[in-house]
Amino acid sequence: MEWSISIELLALLFFVAIIAGVIDTLAGGGGLIVLPTLLLTQMPILTALATNKLQGSSGTLTASLTLLRQQAIRWSQIRSAFYASLLGSAIGTLVVHLIDTDILEWCIPAILILIAGYFLVSKNAGQKTQTAKISQRRYLFGVVPAIGCYDGVLGPGTGSFFSFANVALMGKTMTQATVEAKFLNFASNISSLIIFIASGHIAWLVGGVMIVGQVIGASIGSRLILSKGQTLIRPLL
Repeated sequence: MEWSISIELLALLFFVAIIAGVIDTLAGGGGLIVLPTLLLTQMPILTALATNKLQGSSGTLTASLTLLRQQAIRWSQIRSAFYASLLGSAIGTLVVHLIDTDILEWCIPAILILIAGYFLVSKNAGQKTQTAKISQRRYLFGVVPAIGCYDGVLGPGTGSFFSFANVALMGKTMTQATVEAKFLNFASNISSLIIFIASGHIAWLVGGVMIVGQVIGASIGSRLILSKGQTLIRPLL
């Protein structure tokens, strides 16, 4: 199917990327805004997934570098999980070229509603550090690669899933979980992006415009994480 885009749609996607960059940095799920918007332009599904990865990678990179500069986390703390997310995402991106993604699109809103419900019911979750419910080994070799694999297959909500896993399973605070989620989401994004570039599915003009918006949004969001913390992250999630 032939596909084209107008200047008006490019402008819309630019502002969508800014909003998604702020939301994705604070609570994850920015792809739930970007991916449906790309699909509404009649962009083919694999092109939409690939272009979403391109613009999303710029946002998570911006947020990660900002948080590192502000010393919100050390590289040594997330190095192993970063590599685990890279591997999982690479596997998922290879798989997505072989499966029908329509079913997965219907699953995402339901899963995110369940996560939001968890934080509504468990009002103390993420307010202070608690005892981890699973071992670090299971987290690194099971949970992180699985979420990374999901990001490679579809993607929207990955940041929320990483944050949820850190709070519910590893006992971290909401702020700690959100900061770590940025790095793991960047790992899964960049791994998937490399494979999509090799497969030639990216709409570079659209992705380039949205990168600018994502950088703006992610810069705003990463500063809000440290200034507002979980008082802003919880309701937004």
